[in-house]
Amino acid sequence: MSGILIINTGGTISMTASSRGYVPNGKAFRAQLESMELLKAEQVPHWDLIETEPLLDSSNMTVSDWNRIGGLVAQNYDSYDGFVILHGTDTMAYTASALSFMLQGLDKPVILTGSQIPLAEIRSDGRANLIDSLLIAAEGRVREVCIFFGGKLLRGNRATKYSADELIAFVSPNYPALAETGITVAYNDSALLKRRPGPFSLQILDEIPIGVIKVFPGIQFSLFDQILTEKLKGIVIETFGAGNIPNGGSELLPIVKKAVEHGTVITVCSQCPQGTVMLGAYEASSALAEAGAVSGHDLTTEAAVAKLYYLLSKGYRAEEIKRLMETPVCGEEKE
Repeated sequence: MSGILIINTGGTISMTASSRGYVPNGKAFRAQLESMELLKAEQVPHWDLIETEPLLDSSNMTVSDWNRIGGLVAQNYDSYDGFVILHGTDTMAYTASALSFMLQGLDKPVILTGSQIPLAEIRSDGRANLIDSLLIAAEGRVREVCIFFGGKLLRGNRATKYSADELIAFVSPNYPALAETGITVAYNDSALLKRRPGPFSLQILDEIPIGVIKVFPGIQFSLFDQILTEKLKGIVIETFGAGNIPNGGSELLPIVKKAVEHGTVITVCSQCPQGTVMLGAYEASSALAEAGAVSGHDLTTEAAVAKLYYLLSKGYRAEEIKRLMETPVCGEEKE
């Protein structure tokens, strides 16, 4: 029997109804888990439960919370065969992406899951998500940070939230599922992250100023001129298509150049869930490349933000960060 540590951070799965809507309720949630007969079945691995304090609606997650979660995995790394992290869906992909970079040399499964309906409700999807996550973690075939939701195991830094009200809440638009559950758990072995040599360690993230700009028709780039100062260390620009911006970037070009001169790392991602950024493929994107922005290739915005936090926290110089933003570190973008 494998030992799995469940880390409850809050989210819908551990919520109960209140006069102000659903709120995390750790005491009630623990009682629900302890009363679930399925969690006592012979096939289910031994599990222990710890909770972060306070339990959060995931919309309130911050970098310090990522560090707290990563710290709990690191502190208990040698005592358990795998980890299941219960988390709200709104920012689960951000946390999964961050942990994929923070948990360096990871050689055990770390699976984030949750639910769209609280475990306390009769139709909760949390039961299946939790049990399948425990079983997959116990098998140990996956040795990376993942999201399990709605019958699919996805690479954590490739996933993005797709639906606010469907039970299949996450998709992985640019990378295949690692496994799917049916009568059996069908693993996609060719998609699993290959183990990279090196000891396990935790990289704490600094609370570095990072921004995200979403391009839209009629955007007035001049409004961002006062924002893009030397204090802003990283920017993710969500562009159209393969990296295109209005007017070929003529209005944005001087602003981007100034930011780059200040040492700001500017990464270009696409608003399209599926596909890749190809700076310079169109005239409308060439200005960004000329100004010193780098391509996020097929990174999700969540992964791009997390990767910037990680590389900046490592203390690399801007030029090295720009190179690594275009280089896969832990399966977050195409080779």
